[in-house]
Amino acid sequence: MKTCPNLHRLIAPLFSLVLILSACASASGPSVAQSSERQAKAQAMFAERCKTAGEKIYKTVESVDEAYLLKLRPSDVNYGDQFKLDDPYGRDLGGAGYIETFVRGQYAATHVINPDVDVPARPRGYLYVQVQDPKDGQRYRYTGAVKAVRKKDATAPNVQLELQRNPNYDLNVYEFVLDRVPASGTTPRYGVTYDDISTREEREYWIAGSSLKVIDLQTNEVIAERIGYMMDWAQGSRAGGRSPWLFAADQACPKFADRHGASAQPYQAVRFVEKVLKPSK
Repeated sequence: MKTCPNLHRLIAPLFSLVLILSACASASGPSVAQSSERQAKAQAMFAERCKTAGEKIYKTVESVDEAYLLKLRPSDVNYGDQFKLDDPYGRDLGGAGYIETFVRGQYAATHVINPDVDVPARPRGYLYVQVQDPKDGQRYRYTGAVKAVRKKDATAPNVQLELQRNPNYDLNVYEFVLDRVPASGTTPRYGVTYDDISTREEREYWIAGSSLKVIDLQTNEVIAERIGYMMDWAQGSRAGGRSPWLFAADQACPKFADRHGASAQPYQAVRFVEKVLKPSK
């Protein structure tokens, strides 16, 4: 049998390539297994935390005119800061927007309701909302109303068309506007606050814990509390530009929505509070 004299020259590189590929496969195997193991541990930890999650309402109050927000939500959104304890589960509208969610009429003025679509509870809001401004330490009382904030451009083609149809066409642009004045007298009886209750270990596995409380400030009694947890199943992956904490809202207890949980997070605080402090009519 004849052998090719150059065969050994071909076999040697191929054998080396096989060894390299085998080594790479061995190196990637533990990484995949490790990722799977990490997700399994995170899921088990999350399931354990969910046993303590839920709403606990010890007392309800009828015909409440005013609520006191003891803590405001940050204006910026935490998309993926793993260890920042700013309560990603409790994410809501931020800054002044958080105050607005509690003010009577804001939701109705800013949302178009389709009666044929199943929508979450529509917040009614309170006649007055008090907040202590962290900048000056002054307590303020907020109300809100729909007001004319500016004029439309009368030279715009669409506006010209409307004016031709109706000479009395209203050129005002209306928006819901917050009004605030320094608060006087005693603070409202009922306060609303939140806390991030995550531990370092929970955050290591992309689990965020949240507490939302309604407090009787006269008796210092917690009359209702909602405990919630959520977890990013992908453990902080940024693949495809994903935001870990927004995706974590899809896996939450209590749940926000069947799909796209992050879109259901705004107004979550006032929806819970109104179950406890029934707004006056």
